[in-house]
Amino acid sequence: MDKRILTVQDISCVGQCSLTVALPILSAFGIETGVLPTAVLSNHTGGFTGWTFADLTEEIPKINAEWGRQNINFDAIYTGYMGSAKQIDYVLEIFRDRKISGGVIIVDPAMADNGKLYAGFDNAFVKEMAKLVAAADIILPNITEACFLAGTEYAEGCQTEEYVEKIIGGLRAIGAKKIVLTGVTFSPDKLGVAVNEGGKTEYRFENFVNRRSHGTGDIFASVFTGAFLQGDTIADAAQFAARVVIESIKKTMDDDAHWYGVKFEKALPMILSRNK
Repeated sequence: MDKRILTVQDISCVGQCSLTVALPILSAFGIETGVLPTAVLSNHTGGFTGWTFADLTEEIPKINAEWGRQNINFDAIYTGYMGSAKQIDYVLEIFRDRKISGGVIIVDPAMADNGKLYAGFDNAFVKEMAKLVAAADIILPNITEACFLAGTEYAEGCQTEEYVEKIIGGLRAIGAKKIVLTGVTFSPDKLGVAVNEGGKTEYRFENFVNRRSHGTGDIFASVFTGAFLQGDTIADAAQFAARVVIESIKKTMDDDAHWYGVKFEKALPMILSRNK
């Protein structure tokens, strides 16, 4: 029987991130995808000189109630950017009410990168995000987000395995179950993920591509979710997601004007070819 997923995150109308990434990617996997927008932004907040922001917080319980009336439920729920701390309690209600028995919850705690929180977020928001982390079956933080959640000091550059394990330990201490930590690097030429489940950590690395790009975390999370729901192991889904991100970056490398995101659309054939 076909699966139905719900993704909960914002709509950034321009910038190739959040729902404008998640919906086409999950659809490319052949997965029916429902959406619950947390906010509508004119564009994302990274690098643009300004943006509009429409908060949809109070729409969330109304939508949940209507879905309950119509008995609309989901095999998986995948969350990304939350528009406010208040939304987190509402989303926890969505988890309780709308996930079918045996379903999976995947949380991308999208709130920080490069050692800093996104605009509009503070330490109080981090504490609220920890509630979603504890409720999830799988979490997908980058190194910065993981450090904020785990209370570990962020360090730039190459890491050590001991440092990564310290972060993972901090995430498990706040209730994280299965962890896919992105942005892991032990040498300048490799970048990858640390996958922790069952108390063991597995590392998967790819060749480093030297371009910082907005939206790659959303691409990774969406591809991971689709691949996992198609039956990949967590580690295999993470590695495939990394490869799609790399391909998306490579397709953008020769276009300096395309600074606001990556051309993930040109990497969709990698996903479509899996479905043949």
